[in-house]
Amino acid sequence: MINVNRKRYILIIILVSCLFTGFAQTRKVQHKPYIDLRPLHFGILVGANLQDIEFENVGLQTIVDEEGHATEHLIVTDADKWNPGFSVGVLAEIRLHENFALRFTPAMHFGAKHLTFLDLKDLDEEGRPKKVTQDLKNTYIAMPVNIKFSAPRFNNYRPYLTAGISGLINLTSANEDYISLKRFGTMIEVGLGCDFYLPFFKLIPELKFCYGLSNNLDTNHVNELRDVNKRAFAGSVKSVQDKMIMLTFYFE
Repeated sequence: MINVNRKRYILIIILVSCLFTGFAQTRKVQHKPYIDLRPLHFGILVGANLQDIEFENVGLQTIVDEEGHATEHLIVTDADKWNPGFSVGVLAEIRLHENFALRFTPAMHFGAKHLTFLDLKDLDEEGRPKKVTQDLKNTYIAMPVNIKFSAPRFNNYRPYLTAGISGLINLTSANEDYISLKRFGTMIEVGLGCDFYLPFFKLIPELKFCYGLSNNLDTNHVNELRDVNKRAFAGSVKSVQDKMIMLTFYFE
């Protein structure tokens, strides 16, 4: 009996030794081991984005033309597809704690939204509603501030989560388009990524989701249109929220 127990203890010791040996073998030489200890560091970013927009439709409208004739319109407005764009910018990060950092990532986002308008009250001979489209091109200057929470570093990678808020400046104007957006807006951001420590620099891929916090519709635009026929479509929505998905690569 004693010999059996002794064999069991020896077997357990061997298994534990092998387990610790296996863990020890998974450890690798760390590249740039002190890079995260800097109180402030900078980088650049490039990436791709998908822009979308969410509408709240007005419903039934009565439009009076210049001759005094009244017509009813029931227009449904929607963005029928995601449109790819690209982003460029810079990064500034302040170390707050071993696991927390404050990030400021001003960037420019280039993209567009494809809009479709269907007038359910204006049908053709085959019963299909009148359809018009608009490519709403956007160039944004974004100034996001985020808190970054990082897991402990293991070998040469370190996953993290980030959340914050971003101010937007819309550089494009839509003088004669159906829908026009405000010059300024705000978005909330939530993202996740991973720091990869390479021999000569740090590469950080990040996936981020952004959603507008306020109504970004330029409500005065419908009254500024010179083409009266466009006003029914321009007035078919009462609020819009911007949405964006970004895949970004940071280089430090």
